[in-house]
Amino acid sequence: MYTQSWQLIKDDTRRTFDVTGPEANTNHFSNSVHGMQRAGMNVSCSTPPLTNQTISKEKIKVPGYRHEPGLYDRLVKEHQAILLKSIEDEY
Repeated sequence: MYTQSWQLIKDDTRRTFDVTGPEANTNHFSNSVHGMQRAGMNVSCSTPPLTNQTISKEKIKVPGYRHEPGLYDRLVKEHQAILLKSIEDEY
């Protein structure tokens, strides 16, 4: 059984990805990506296990996507802006 997983997030609009982690518990990461998807953002995620073949996050490649460092932080800020705008629109 795997004890840790990488956290891979993809921006499907810009065709970019970033790898964070490794983490033993990926619930917060998965839930935040799900929230982004519900807000209308075109993102996806996966949590591949940490193995000997993927011991370094630089070895993780996603066909058709280019690496964008800091992607997760950028998407979190975009998601917060969407949520703030939706709250302002209600009032």
